[in-house]
Amino acid sequence: MRLNKATNGAMRLLIVDNEESIRRATTLAFEEMGCHITGVSSREEALKQMEDNQFDVAFLDLKLGGQDGMKVLPELLKLDQRLQVVVFTAFASIETAVEAMRRGAVDYVAEPFTPIQLRQVVERIQESRKLRGRLAELESRISSDAPAADLATAEPAMQRVLDLAFKAAATPATILLMGESGTGKTVLARALHAGSMQKDNAFVTVNCPSLSRELLESELFGHVRGAFTGAVGDKLGKVSVADGGTLFLDEIGEMPLEIQPKLLRLLQEKEFERVGEARTRKASVRVIAATNRNLEQAVQQGRFREDLFYRLNVIALSLPPLRERPADLLKIARNCLEFFACQCAKPVRAFSPEAQAALRSYAWPGNLRELSNVVERAVILASGETIEVHDLPEKLAPNSAARQAGGVQLGAKVSLEELEAEHIARVVGQTASFEEAARILGINPATLYRKRKKIEQ
Repeated sequence: MRLNKATNGAMRLLIVDNEESIRRATTLAFEEMGCHITGVSSREEALKQMEDNQFDVAFLDLKLGGQDGMKVLPELLKLDQRLQVVVFTAFASIETAVEAMRRGAVDYVAEPFTPIQLRQVVERIQESRKLRGRLAELESRISSDAPAADLATAEPAMQRVLDLAFKAAATPATILLMGESGTGKTVLARALHAGSMQKDNAFVTVNCPSLSRELLESELFGHVRGAFTGAVGDKLGKVSVADGGTLFLDEIGEMPLEIQPKLLRLLQEKEFERVGEARTRKASVRVIAATNRNLEQAVQQGRFREDLFYRLNVIALSLPPLRERPADLLKIARNCLEFFACQCAKPVRAFSPEAQAALRSYAWPGNLRELSNVVERAVILASGETIEVHDLPEKLAPNSAARQAGGVQLGAKVSLEELEAEHIARVVGQTASFEEAARILGINPATLYRKRKKIEQ
């Protein structure tokens, strides 16, 4: 029986050695670490185990009786690109070590070895995986080029959401985040991951409407060489990358119906197949999904599977829009000001009373993203230590025609880019799906998604 790395952190080890005494000693050494160990004596048994199960690390003897372990090494890696292979042999030499590394091994242990040496190897691999997960998270945060998340709130409605969120964070439950675009669903998803049992492993994001159905399926589950035109090599999907960690499915309401049964199977059975491959694979991922759509309505309209909705809707959290968080508004704005002032190396310290009033009285249809963009622009334009009302966009001015009418107006002194952004926002807000909005706008859904992401940045 295989242990679940996502719930108990156990490493799954495959020992490939033709000597039973070595397999037994190795197993005893690793059992003290709580690892799950499978021992085999030949190439054929090793490949069979790899086809039926998934392992984190394989310890491979380079002398397998009459078989050459050096030739088995690439065969194991071909079955699972994420496998970490450590070779050991009594015939240690610099040449064999170099050749093993060239073929994909991550470490090398010379016989005779001690249990402490073996455990140190696994500990190094565990630490390396944790560091890769943290590095990916840090790179993602840096690339977002945004102020650090601050989830502290003075609003009771938001506090209730956060209280429930952090109660659920430490459980394996699937979580569904709902709310308008820009309300902080991605920020909360990252916080949930940081408070979970998966926090030392990867947080992987998939933007569901950003690709065509075929490419989205490949992005999620991976593909094998030749699966479709352009598939020149095997590719790990985001599900495999997130194994043991968190898979964040953003804008899940836009996921094509054809892919939804495969996601349901992943949630229920922890199983999936790569595109173009019949082999069933396992992945233990904690799923957090986000949407700005009404999924119940989408179910009624036949655009979203009812069984998938109920499987996602274990813990549902609805984030309030910024206009319903007046007590938090100025604190969030000041955090943004501090960040962008430092980024732009400008001595801007505060908002004038008039600027504060303008911020408080605006409806913020773009929520936190719009506020961040407005403050960044104001910091760039400010000529002193205080942001004045004239540093803010015209739509925030008290007597702005656009403000009174609720948006940018035709004929106003605004750029074509602003007009396009306003038109896209209104069409998306009035339609039931990205596909419908894209048809009205005369563009494909992927283009619409990219335009929206650019507007929100």
